[in-house]
Amino acid sequence: MTTPSRLTRRQMLRLSGSSLLAAGLWPGALGAQKNQVADFHFLVVNDFHYLNERCVPWFESLVKQIKAHREKIDFLLVVGDLVEDGKPEQLEPMRDLLKKLDLPVHVVVGNHDHRPPDDRKHYEEIFPKSINYHFEQYAWQFIGLDSSDGTKAKVSVQPPTLTWLDDNLHRLDKKKPMVVFTHFPLGALTPYRVVNADKVLERFKEFNLKAVFNGHFHGFTERKHGETILTTNRCCSFSRKNHDGTKEKGYFLCHARDGKIERSFVEMKLV
Repeated sequence: MTTPSRLTRRQMLRLSGSSLLAAGLWPGALGAQKNQVADFHFLVVNDFHYLNERCVPWFESLVKQIKAHREKIDFLLVVGDLVEDGKPEQLEPMRDLLKKLDLPVHVVVGNHDHRPPDDRKHYEEIFPKSINYHFEQYAWQFIGLDSSDGTKAKVSVQPPTLTWLDDNLHRLDKKKPMVVFTHFPLGALTPYRVVNADKVLERFKEFNLKAVFNGHFHGFTERKHGETILTTNRCCSFSRKNHDGTKEKGYFLCHARDGKIERSFVEMKLV
């Protein structure tokens, strides 16, 4: 029997994404660029759930805290559920608060960013070009994906997102380190994991996938397999609690260095 350490690259490509991660293997890492010069910081935050004007002081404090970081922050990733009900009177204030950061902000849509049952027109008008997309930061590639299905809380990633991946991934560099961020969890055995997570992950087999950031589950989880890490985090919401019973709210401070990401939790403090 062939042991995992002796699997050929072709044999690896026949395995599911979850199987490869569980074995600590990822084919794309075999051809990864070895000498990455990128060294930068970014933030990842999930599940704001902006409800009404009572939330404003909380988010104004968040803006002050982020601006006070001693590290130079290059950009912010917001991993879905920016607001509670997908209403323009929630989305517009949230957009305006994020503008005060004076940073590039990259968002993906969550189930709460829809109006029932599946209307996200307000989200798309107020946060345009924020469904399925990619951008590059130095030698790193970032992919924002729509994993929602209207307001449903348990979902499969829908065909338009899978089609977008099939149409666009071939244009990206397989050797450069890559980060995926999407609202619903992709990590194995994570609460609310999307039903067809393997179909999503298998599309990245040949890429140098380093990290996957998810939200929806308001609690810290980590699935670490080799150099690929899939996480969820506590929420950063004034109006919502954490699902795991923890009291701390906050976000991830991430440092991209030498082709890897160092991540730490930063607790939100009212200022």
